[in-house]
Amino acid sequence: MKKVFIALSIVFFTSCTSNTILKKPKDLIPKDTMVMLITDLFIAKSAIGEKNLNNHRKVNYLPLVYNKYQIDSVRFKSSNFYYMSVFEEYDLMYKEVEKILKVKKDSLESQLKKEQDDFNNSKNRTFKNQ
Repeated sequence: MKKVFIALSIVFFTSCTSNTILKKPKDLIPKDTMVMLITDLFIAKSAIGEKNLNNHRKVNYLPLVYNKYQIDSVRFKSSNFYYMSVFEEYDLMYKEVEKILKVKKDSLESQLKKEQDDFNNSKNRTFKNQ
């Protein structure tokens, strides 16, 4: 009996895979839009802990992102679940998001360094003129 239970357990666990692909929602967000949307959602989520121009923290920017793309959170979730079920495509989408975020980060760091250099140069010129 124990051998039968072990054999059935092995068959059960090896037959279970996560290759379930959900049915495409009729209002599926296109991949390119989804990549831009996920990128903006990452930025919005990371901004929650930062002070905004009004010195407020913990501001939820997600509704602004949804408004930008004219979708609601339900549509995003259904599209996201569908793309999650197609793992290869979802992985490629996230790699694209990662590339975009890296380019944005590098650009912002470069701009910040330039502004700091300009500030230091103007400060040095002021002290030399005095």
